[in-house]
Amino acid sequence: QVQLVESGGALVQAGGSLRLSCAASGRSFSNYNMGWFRQAPEKEREFVASISRTGITAYVDSVKGRFSISRDKAKNTVDLQMNSLKPEDTAVYYCATAWGNWAHPDYWGQGTRVTVSS
Repeated sequence: QVQLVESGGALVQAGGSLRLSCAASGRSFSNYNMGWFRQAPEKEREFVASISRTGITAYVDSVKGRFSISRDKAKNTVDLQMNSLKPEDTAVYYCATAWGNWAHPDYWGQGTRVTVSS
């Protein structure tokens, strides 16, 4: 059974940092793209960052220069380092995997909540 389990969400002050982690189990995702999405209250889920099977990264414009995604293929994990957090980063953050493009993610985690206070 495939599972993606996120951790690291917390309440943090604006300007602070958090590191989210996602641990995958049930199969190897070394040949999958892995990424992070987020959903703020009363908003649609949006793409945040991804890292391809070859290590190419991509970010939504609003987090470029502040967030960094990384993965450990041996451990089947993907992390999201978030610096200079802003209140608008408040959301539930979800880990996801995709064999192809992100229009059709294959698996989702249950989410971890990040709250940034001003």
